[in-house]
Amino acid sequence: MKNVLYIGNALSNKGKSITSIEILGKQLNEICVVKTASSYNNKLLRLIDMCKLVLVNRTNTDFVIIDTYSTFNFYYALIISQLCRILKLKYIPILRGGNLENRLKHSSKLSHLIFDNAYKLVAPSHFLKSVFESYNYKDVLYIPNNIEIDNYDFYSRSIDCIKLLWVRSFSSIYNPELAILVLEKLLEKNYNAQLTMVGPEVDGSLKKVKDLAESKQLQVNFTGKLSKVEWLALSKDSNVFINTTNFDNTPVSVIEAMALGLPIVSTNVGGLPFLITNNVDGLLVEPNNVDAMVDAIIKLDEKNRSELVNNARLKVENFDWSVIKPKWETLLS
Repeated sequence: MKNVLYIGNALSNKGKSITSIEILGKQLNEICVVKTASSYNNKLLRLIDMCKLVLVNRTNTDFVIIDTYSTFNFYYALIISQLCRILKLKYIPILRGGNLENRLKHSSKLSHLIFDNAYKLVAPSHFLKSVFESYNYKDVLYIPNNIEIDNYDFYSRSIDCIKLLWVRSFSSIYNPELAILVLEKLLEKNYNAQLTMVGPEVDGSLKKVKDLAESKQLQVNFTGKLSKVEWLALSKDSNVFINTTNFDNTPVSVIEAMALGLPIVSTNVGGLPFLITNNVDGLLVEPNNVDAMVDAIIKLDEKNRSELVNNARLKVENFDWSVIKPKWETLLS
């Protein structure tokens, strides 16, 4: 079996959302021997741990996989990729950051250092694959994020009362304030509506959203971070999934909601139109547009909703690990 190092942020035990390294890392153990880093909360210690993993295992490593984001963690990918170059190790960036095009534009020299010298580039969405190809990166493989479809019970929901569900880390790029404004507008229009928001704090956005809800005297169920089992159980009492982000790639939470039979109303940004076909398996609206999102939610009548959720479930069955696993086997063979 091949020996693989997987570099990323495994911080779910520190109160953060579970990330791909914690899911895919375990799954890849079915086809290779995987060692991962890092779970340190401190950014400097995390970087040291990542470098240490590469240095200690440099003589018996076949590939180094690097989760590559567009924000601060971009620099982890930069440092680890250059360490791999020095050690002559094959490395594979997974293009996770929905705003990576901004790096290609404004950090072009650093981007070239990472991406020009990679063994392969893996894009979890057709969106980022197309972005990188437009910058003349020809060897980009599409391997989507995956779920285990049998863990997601599908059933259709009635919408007598609109029960909105929002699942994401509380970060400004995901625009969680929009969810509060959508709830306010629905209530102003005399719809019976509720909102549950699931996710951990990242950058102070959770406090801002709570303050906004309080200032508008809105009752919102803030659950904090939940385990996968907990939020899947909670989803049974929801009937519309809203995704309010301003930047994104292919969020697993949206894939999961599609698998559960929740109708999706999402902003039309980043990789979302590559995941959701508007009016076929979900509804897409302009970003940061309260009225557009409210109108889309209101339009979820019985016939339209049934077609959307059934089409969405069929689509995400192609994201099952049994379908995705052979793609990784081919890449790492």
